[in-house]
Amino acid sequence: MNKTAILLGFIIGLLTSTLGVFIFIYFFTNFDFITGIQSIKSEGKLGKLITLGSILDLVVFAILLKMNNEMMARGVILAVITLAIITLFA
Repeated sequence: MNKTAILLGFIIGLLTSTLGVFIFIYFFTNFDFITGIQSIKSEGKLGKLITLGSILDLVVFAILLKMNNEMMARGVILAVITLAIITLFA
């Protein structure tokens, strides 16, 4: 098991989810990034925002599987599971 590949996939998964959240806030709200997150958190919909941001992880997962990087793909799945747990308790 290559732990650096899993760690790199985990980091890629987190960054991809952050990018998805940024894209959603930029295109679908009138706020900047920080203000958008604060207003969505105050409305109690931060978990839904994180879930929407994680959709891009599906694309990254498919690309990594096409490139035969199964360990990095496992890291992306680990990031999605971690975000799901955070969403449950946020």
